[in-house]
Order: sequence, then C-alpha cells, then structure tokens
Amino acid sequence: MNRQTVSFNNPNFNLESRRSLCYIEAMTITAGIDEAGRGPLAGPVTAAAVILPEDFDTSILNDSKKLSEKKRTAASEIIMEEAVSYGLGWVWPAEIDEINIHNASLLAMKRAAAQLTIKPELYLVDGKFIPELECEARAIIRGDASEHCIMAASILAKTARDRWMIRYSWLEPRWEFDKHKGYPTRRHAELCWQHGLSPIQRKSFNVPYRFLEYNQATSESLS
Repeated sequence: MNRQTVSFNNPNFNLESRRSLCYIEAMTITAGIDEAGRGPLAGPVTAAAVILPEDFDTSILNDSKKLSEKKRTAASEIIMEEAVSYGLGWVWPAEIDEINIHNASLLAMKRAAAQLTIKPELYLVDGKFIPELECEARAIIRGDASEHCIMAASILAKTARDRWMIRYSWLEPRWEFDKHKGYPTRRHAELCWQHGLSPIQRKSFNVPYRFLEYNQATSESLS
C-alpha cells in the first residue's frame, strides 16, 4: 500500500502552479477524509469521507473552522446532495478512553471510508497520519485548507458532530452541550463541577477545574 505525506509548508510546493491533488488524475476516483472532535472533553470523535464530482461548486468550500455555522450547514447540505458518495464514522467516548484519541481519530476515519458506496482509488487524508485503508492514501498537512475534497469532509464531519451534540443536549440539558459542543470551555468546567461528569464524558480527559479553583481562591482572598 502506497502512503505519502505532503506538506504545503514546503517552499518548493507552489499550490497556484498546479491543480488540486483531488483531481491530480482525471480518471482517479479520489476521496477526502477529515475528522472533527479531537479536542473536546465529551462526546464522540467524528470523521467524514467524501468523493466530489469534478463539476462541484468549490466556491462554497473552506476549512470548516473558518466558516460560520450558517454557511457550514448550507454547504453540508449541498455536499450530501451532490457528492458522488460520502460516509461518516463515529468513535464513542468509551472507545476513546480505551484506545486514546489519536487511535480513535484514525478509527473514525477508517469507519467513514467504509461507508462509501463507491470505492476510491486514492484517499487524501488531512494531517500527518493515515488510517488503515484499502488503497493508496496520502496524508496532506493542512489539507483542510487546500484540498477541496478534504474541505468537504471537514465540513461534513464538524456539522454531523455538532448536530449530534445539540440533540444529545435535548436529552441531558444540564451540561449545555448545544452551546460548547463538549470543548474545554470555562462553562463546561463549571457545569461538570456543579453536576458531575456527564454520561458522555471522556474519562481519560481532564476537566480544567483548576480555573474554577483559582477563581474561588481569588474570590475568597478578596472577601
């Protein structure tokens, strides 16, 4: 299996002078893969794999983190409607605690790829590491900012994960996952302090209680 890593920080790589790697060969079926949710303290890590048609309107694409929620949601709907094929992969908190977040992210990518109804000949994977896949794959550092198929995967992964966290908050509103999506915000720490750990907490991750303890100590010293 051929695996390569490409860095767009390389001064010899002129992105403007060549076509996107997503279309490096006209007859190559290429899928982009990316994940969302490595950093949160709770909830799943989610990955998406996407094969775009060559005539896809790439003007709606960008790194998902650089798009507003409204634009990201609109783009995800178009991607799902027009993609040649797409798949989502999920790895849940108990699995993350068992195998660690790095391996969980790769597993989510593998599961997303397995959901594609059309099998690609080439995978472009965001980052430095490649999951176990059935054909040639290339790791693209900062690929979510340069490769359209990876941008599309980034958008689908983040949109799907955010939607799941919002819907979970309907069942367990005390932790307000609809607002912070499980990321290590001060409010998330406050709610864990108040209610205890949520059922979807990643127990191998540390809640930053130290900020709350510091604030409490400071408040007591000033009183």
